[in-house]
Amino acid sequence: MSIHQYLSAILLAVVVSLGLVNSVHAEDETATEQIHQLVIQINSDSMDEQDHVLSNIVNLQKYYGLDNIEIEVVAYGSGIWLVTDKSNFANRVESLMMQNVVFTACGNTMDSVEAKSGARPTLLDGVEITKAGIARIIELQEQGWSYLSP
Repeated sequence: MSIHQYLSAILLAVVVSLGLVNSVHAEDETATEQIHQLVIQINSDSMDEQDHVLSNIVNLQKYYGLDNIEIEVVAYGSGIWLVTDKSNFANRVESLMMQNVVFTACGNTMDSVEAKSGARPTLLDGVEITKAGIARIIELQEQGWSYLSP
């Protein structure tokens, strides 16, 4: 083997190994930049619990990055008040909606509140409604979403 062939072989080996290193590095970046999907239930009117859920959302957005996590909060039972005009956290909920967090209210709970009180709760602008909150959680889990119950 001539010195020229030997140097060519070494250069080829270096180029190939750099290509492999770059492709492995690219795979690592792709793995960390995958889109995470999380559904969070809120079925409590506890201010501490609601505050905790909203803080968890902010922490997850910081950890993964806004573009790398999809979050839907499903409110039902006494948790419905988080997403109404009576919410102690209305400003935080509205702020999170501007950051693509979806808040969904249970239609069955809305109907129950209306039947008991004679008035349907007024939802914050942008809150979605689903027929059954628990069914919505199941649907998202069946689509591969992770689930959090505070």
